Amino acid sequence: MLIFFICITLLVLGYKFYSPFVEKQAGIDCHAATPQAKFSEGVDYVAISPAKAFLIQFLNVAGVGPIFGPILGALYGPVALVWIVIGNILGGAVHDYFSGVMSIKEDGKSLPEIAGHYYNVFFKGLMLVFTAMLLFFVGVVFIMSPAGLLSNLAFFEGTFLAGNTFWVLVILGYYFLATLLPIDKIITKLYPVFGLLMIVMTVMMAGALLLEAPHLPVAGDIFAYFTDAHQHDFLTPNADGLPVWPLLFLTITCGAISGFHSTQAPIIARCLTNEKYVRPVYFGAMTCEGIVACVWALAGISAFPGGYPELKAMLDQGGPGLVVNHIATGYLGVLGGVMAIIAVAIFPITSGDTAFRSLRLTIVDAFKIPQSLRNRMLLSVPILLIAFLMTKLDFSLIWRYFAFCNMLLSTSVLWLATKYLFDRGSFHWIASIPAVIGSSMTLSYILTASIGFQLPQAYGKPIGVVVALLGLLVLLIVHWRQRRVV
Repeated sequence: MLIFFICITLLVLGYKFYSPFVEKQAGIDCHAATPQAKFSEGVDYVAISPAKAFLIQFLNVAGVGPIFGPILGALYGPVALVWIVIGNILGGAVHDYFSGVMSIKEDGKSLPEIAGHYYNVFFKGLMLVFTAMLLFFVGVVFIMSPAGLLSNLAFFEGTFLAGNTFWVLVILGYYFLATLLPIDKIITKLYPVFGLLMIVMTVMMAGALLLEAPHLPVAGDIFAYFTDAHQHDFLTPNADGLPVWPLLFLTITCGAISGFHSTQAPIIARCLTNEKYVRPVYFGAMTCEGIVACVWALAGISAFPGGYPELKAMLDQGGPGLVVNHIATGYLGVLGGVMAIIAVAIFPITSGDTAFRSLRLTIVDAFKIPQSLRNRMLLSVPILLIAFLMTKLDFSLIWRYFAFCNMLLSTSVLWLATKYLFDRGSFHWIASIPAVIGSSMTLSYILTASIGFQLPQAYGKPIGVVVALLGLLVLLIVHWRQRRVV
């Protein structure tokens, strides 16, 4: 029980004390005109309250990510909690915050446009490719996963509703409307409700774990993980032979750090009425997502009396969706079953539609396309048609590419934030150190992954460490030269 309170306390303290320090480096101007004030057009630049902005941002970035990822990460044991807490405070929350800061200061523009401003047209092109790929993969993943769940519900058996293609088309139809319509027609009306629902669900699950979970880890479990010779160290594989470095960091992204979050930043940056709301909306939403991730990682670790083999067997049988259903119904009964369906069906849909909306905005920004209804349709229809064709491919392959693009984009955004802070003469280490570590993890993964160069782990890890050290050395040299110039 103590470990639960330690994790939550650290996340709350991170927001209370670290986020104001980060904010001081960003140059927030409470008197500056926001993009919404300058470009209000009733479609994307629409004023919304900070409370609604927080709930929409929270739901946009969360979806099912901080539930599925931590459940898969529970296979690595208590070290998953260490990664969530440290990754969230020092990496993910900083990443999300500066995604919002840079977008609101650049008229609500998308990442590639911001990259072109702070770096060059080459980096802009790379960011455009990475962003478009990630948004597309996210959208496809969040068509396939909820469609698969809904088509397999027992009470649809024997009817046309049991067909996977039917649910794919229904979800695509909703995505078309949500992508096309002004933000205040669907998103600002429904998403705050779903955001509150996720918060309520998380609180109920946390309470159930504290009262009923028989195998909740204690703080000593984490200490033993790093000190006991019979346990793992930070680099050795888990019981299934999967190395903690770098796979844990790509398994648990939402809740720790996720590049997808930066693609959602312009949606809310175009709607905020004051720059002072950036910290509670972006840093705050990521802090809350870290809490959700901790709850579900603890659930994955504690809810199986048989430990790792039992959790692994259920994942092999039905994936994280089946685990969510097992945990929710086991602790919360019929109500838990309803919540499980909402968690693995509705929540990913709310992330999928904003992924496609962000993809439209990214293309519009990159090619300076006027935002008429006709142009929005001409963009939305082919994107969703290609997405439908992609649902016919292997889900696990799409997921692996999504995981890599996600980490690659988050690292790129941290380097973008580093440049932003360098230009301001601010304390860039809050972004540059996480950027170095992220570069190391991303390179180690692609060197050893089946979708990459497939090198042995014995090569991938040292190369990643060397890259991190070289990156740190370059930062020190640039920092020293900057101080001399000043």
